[in-house]
Amino acid sequence: MDSKQFAEPVSAKPPTPVKIVIAGGFGVGKTTTVGAISEIKPLTTEAAMTSTGAAVDDAGGDVPSKTTTTVALDFGCITIDEEVKLYLFGTPGQDRFGFMWHDLVLGALGALVIVDTRRLDDCYPAVDYFEKAGLPFVVGVNVFDGSLKHDLEDVRWALAVSDDVPLITFDARQRLSVRDALLAVLHNTFRRASAAS
Repeated sequence: MDSKQFAEPVSAKPPTPVKIVIAGGFGVGKTTTVGAISEIKPLTTEAAMTSTGAAVDDAGGDVPSKTTTTVALDFGCITIDEEVKLYLFGTPGQDRFGFMWHDLVLGALGALVIVDTRRLDDCYPAVDYFEKAGLPFVVGVNVFDGSLKHDLEDVRWALAVSDDVPLITFDARQRLSVRDALLAVLHNTFRRASAAS
C-alpha cells in the first residue's frame, strides 16, 4: 500500500482579510461602489424612500432618480491576490443612522470617503469622523457624468482636509475605477503605517 494515499492534504493559506469602509453622505454612490467591484452578490439593506422620510432624506434636485436608501450597511468583497481579500462595508449616509458607524468602522484598516461635489455639505460629517477616529482615509470625488465640476485643490480647500489625505477622482459605476480607488486606500494605509513605525 502506498503511504502517499494517506498523507494529509496540504491546504493553501487563506488570504488575509482586510476591512475597508466606504463612507459619505446621502446618495453619493456608496452602494454603487460596493456593487461595481464585489465578487459576490453584495448584501444591501436598501429600503424604499417614503413620503414620510422625504424631508429627512431630501437630496434636493441633485438626485431625482434615487428611490431607495441604505438603512444599515452594504457589504461586498473582492480578492486582491492570494494573500489579501478586501471586505467592503458601506455605511448609511443619513445622520439618523450615524449610530451604526462605530460598529461598521471597528477593525477597519482604512476608508474611502465618497464626495459628490454638487453637495459638499453632506461630506463634512464623514471627513470629520475619520479625522477624529484617526483612521487613514482617501477622499474620492465621484465623477457622475464623466466631468469634474471643481478643481481637486478647490475641493480639498472646501473640505479642509490636509495635504497628507489623498484626494482622487473615480467613477463608482466602473469596476476598474473603483479598484484604483480601493488600491489608493490600501497604499495610504500602508504609507501611514510605515511613517508611524
